[in-house]
Amino acid sequence: MLTKHKTSNISPLVVHDTLQKKKITLFTPDEFSRVFKSPARQSRYFLETYTKHGLLVRLRKGLYALKEMIPNEEVIANALYQPSYISLEYALSRYGIIPEMPYTITSVTTKITTVFTALGRDFSYQKIKKSAYTGYIPEEVGRRTIFIATPEKALVDYLYFVSLGKKTVNNRLSFDRLDVKKIRAYGKLYNRPRLDALINDVLANKKP
Repeated sequence: MLTKHKTSNISPLVVHDTLQKKKITLFTPDEFSRVFKSPARQSRYFLETYTKHGLLVRLRKGLYALKEMIPNEEVIANALYQPSYISLEYALSRYGIIPEMPYTITSVTTKITTVFTALGRDFSYQKIKKSAYTGYIPEEVGRRTIFIATPEKALVDYLYFVSLGKKTVNNRLSFDRLDVKKIRAYGKLYNRPRLDALINDVLANKKP
C-alpha cells in the first residue's frame, strides 16, 4: 500500500525520486493521487503525459510502473489481473516438470479468461472454479510477494484444462518427486470425473 507524500508537488523529478526512495514498483492512479496528494484529474494527466515521455510505463489500463524500476515479470503477472496465481505451463516449467519454458506467463483466476500483453510478454489467465482456487503459496520475489501454485496444484490445474480439451498432455512430464496424495486431493476439488480418470492415467504411467 502506498503512503502519502509530504508535498503536493507533482513534478517529474519529485515523482521519480519519491517512487525510487519508497521502492514503489507498481501503482494505480488512485494510489498515485494518495502519494502525491494530487486531484484525480491532475494525476491522470501526469500519468498519461509522462508515460508518453518515457518516465513511466503503463502495463495495462490503470496500472503503472516507473520505467527504471519495472518489477519482475512474475510480480507483474500477479498484479495485472486479480485474484490470480501463477500456474499451468509456466509454473510446471519453473518446477522442472516440463522441459520447455513457455513464452506466455500462465496463471489461473476465478474471473473470466483473458490475456494481457505487457512489455513484449503475454500474460494469460484461465478461469477455474472457486472451489479449486487453492493450492498456491506466497513467495518473495524482488521484495514483493507473489502467489504461485505448488507443483502438485500446477499439474492438476494443467490436467484440468487437458480434460476440457483445451490443452494436450505434454509427453515429457517429469514429476517423480511430487506427492501423489496431494495430486489426487487437488483433483477432487474440481469435481470432474474426467479429470480424475486423467489423473489416474497419468499417474499409472509415472516413472518409478
